[in-house]
Amino acid sequence: MPFRPRYTGLIDKYRDRLPVHDDTRIISLGEGNTPLIRLHNIPSKLSKDVEIYVKYEGLNPTGSFKDRGMTMAVTKAVEEGSKAIICASTGNTSAAAAAYAARAGITAFVLIPDGKIALGKLAQAMMHGAVVIQIKGNFDAGMQLVKEVAKEAPVTIVNSINPYRLQGQKTAAFEIVEELGRAPDFHCLPVGNAGNITAHWIGYCEYSSASGEMVTGACAYCEGHCKFAGGAIVGNRPRMLGYQAAGSAPFMRGEMVDDPETVATAIRIGHPQSWDMAWKVKEESGGWFDECTDDEILAAQKLLAESEGVFCEPASATSLAGALKDIESGKIPQGSSIVCTLTGHGLKDPDTAIKQSSAPLTTVEAELSAVKAAILENMAD
Repeated sequence: MPFRPRYTGLIDKYRDRLPVHDDTRIISLGEGNTPLIRLHNIPSKLSKDVEIYVKYEGLNPTGSFKDRGMTMAVTKAVEEGSKAIICASTGNTSAAAAAYAARAGITAFVLIPDGKIALGKLAQAMMHGAVVIQIKGNFDAGMQLVKEVAKEAPVTIVNSINPYRLQGQKTAAFEIVEELGRAPDFHCLPVGNAGNITAHWIGYCEYSSASGEMVTGACAYCEGHCKFAGGAIVGNRPRMLGYQAAGSAPFMRGEMVDDPETVATAIRIGHPQSWDMAWKVKEESGGWFDECTDDEILAAQKLLAESEGVFCEPASATSLAGALKDIESGKIPQGSSIVCTLTGHGLKDPDTAIKQSSAPLTTVEAELSAVKAAILENMAD
């Protein structure tokens, strides 16, 4: 059997394209290398012939894409001598920050909205030993407090305003290009704080740069933290499509939203921190923003689970919900290749999933005849 080196995380894999040194202590949980799954059953039901892939980021160590950025943010925080990190979070960032802080042996402080976080995510932060502070306000209020605290206390912010977060998250685009052999025609993402759509664009730009230099304008995203190996990997870049929940859609309103509300808690953000960069991504890629109702988001989550066996949290399903609408309307044309990022695992928010599940829960006697009857009653025709 041929020898295959053990996978040790995205920083080791992409060291030549990330701002680390040979002697940098890497804080990793083996993140990245998530599956790119081609959908078969859902596209067959559409009126247009398209290829749809989902990048299942829910299979990262803490169950979301946040691990990609957190490995970089915590690695650099430790390298710079920080003993504590801090973040505001709707859930996934707090889970990732807590896990990577535990791995590094430093303290994590997380600010979360009181009563506005899925229990699966809260459990993660608590189990990893973070100092969890619930505030009587939303994510946006927490983000403002984090920025103010960091000016007065020796803590490193690990929200996506930390440029190293985006450096880690750009590697998802690298993996997609490497697996497909090219960039997709369209890349669809849920948009909350808007750091992830920006990070993906950075990655696609790096892999399409013929000279090893960033394409025009892209250095504005990176704040000097990009590192290039030189030479193009592919020649094309996708159009970037960002989908928001209708109750939390500042990009669709053209202004910040003070009281966002949606069942998709991970994108319940009215004041995106990457506002300017995300608009730039839209313009440079020729993409667009759109919105989905909570009903459309939940329907896409259920469709994906029942039709393809892929279980994602509601916010993740926003990318597929938006893509399906734009495919049927013709905005995404026939023959297109599409990648939808699924940002978090469905087990992050089991309560929401159970509430909309159509699978019958049947209770019978512990007898063969009763079990057999229940099976026959529920057999598909």
